[in-house]
Amino acid sequence: MQAIRKFIALSLTTSAGIATAWGSVWAAEGVTGRIQAGLGAAAAPSGYAQGTTDLPTLVGSLINQGFGILGVLLLGLLLYGGILWMTARGESDKVKKATGVIRDAIIGLVIIVLAYALAAFVIASLGNATTGGTGGTGTP
Repeated sequence: MQAIRKFIALSLTTSAGIATAWGSVWAAEGVTGRIQAGLGAAAAPSGYAQGTTDLPTLVGSLINQGFGILGVLLLGLLLYGGILWMTARGESDKVKKATGVIRDAIIGLVIIVLAYALAAFVIASLGNATTGGTGGTGTP
């Protein structure tokens, strides 16, 4: 139980750190804008096109990053359950706990895959609805 509390505390601390870093990135947007303007001025004479990121692309990118973080957490839970099982030394309570963690992680995997499929469907449907049937790629 103590290890689970430590894992949850570490996960929350990591999430808070990522959120803080993400806020810093958004705060530095003015600097990023100046850099992009300078790069655009340098790229124009050489023939390189400047790309702009629209809202659906940004949302899809954020969804993919979120699923990536969830995948890493899932891998951590599977490793934790595997370590518990290997160190159980035949004690039935520890083996039950380990198999429970692994089972819950696999259920989480199923939920993540279903959420990804739902997000892909919704984004593709919205893309098709807003562009007249030519916009959705099917991936968030």
